[in-house]
Amino acid sequence: MSLDDEDIITGIGDIVFQEPSDYYPPPKPATFESRTLQTGETLQLRLVGHNPLWGHHLWNGAQVGTEYLYDHAQDLVQGKTVLELGAGAGLPSIASAIWGAQQVVMTDYPDEDLVENMRMNIEAAKDVLPRSANIVAKGHVWGASTDPLLSCLRPGWCGYDTLILADLLFNHSQHAALLWTIQSTLVHLPTARALVFFTPYYPWKYDKDMAFFDLARKGGFKVTKVIEKVMDKVMFKDDRGDEVLRRTVFGYELSWEHLNA
Repeated sequence: MSLDDEDIITGIGDIVFQEPSDYYPPPKPATFESRTLQTGETLQLRLVGHNPLWGHHLWNGAQVGTEYLYDHAQDLVQGKTVLELGAGAGLPSIASAIWGAQQVVMTDYPDEDLVENMRMNIEAAKDVLPRSANIVAKGHVWGASTDPLLSCLRPGWCGYDTLILADLLFNHSQHAALLWTIQSTLVHLPTARALVFFTPYYPWKYDKDMAFFDLARKGGFKVTKVIEKVMDKVMFKDDRGDEVLRRTVFGYELSWEHLNA
């Protein structure tokens, strides 16, 4: 590559070379996953082509979490307000809207591609969503003000009945921020639940995954294990560590300790 005056920018003792337009590989295209719900509706879920925040996967936790919501829809979904954190494609959120949730807010990091992808999945599901469905997609950073999330609720409502967290615990540095968001959005009622589903994708860090629940107990929550399911295969076949553990989805419920003593 030849240099001329248009190829360089001079700063304080630095020369920055301008890369050719084809220097970086093109972005990966979006992919699609088809999932049929227990009630017969088929969803075509769009996944971003690639994202450093892992939104380009349909995680096992989201699939098992959706099954759990169906099995307990009367207590967790029907007529309830539902908030999903780190939603990605939003499978549990869209299923909740189909199964009669009063209101659903699906959130992920406020990255333009991630938020637009959630909105596209809502739009793609419009033919199977009830006319009364109330579902929106929002960007949210864990630990940031939850006022924009709470403002989605009807006037006078101060929190969500059901929170969904699917495969978020491997982000160990964000446990405290994640817990703060739960504390700030889960309504203070005995029936309120935060559902946490995860797989130890790094089995040697399983203790760090589980440390989230120690933090939750200190933060005023009762922690109850509700499900353990071994999937047919691992998500990432080239990863190392115990294969059975990497195929296992664990599910826990958080409820307010002082209201469920």
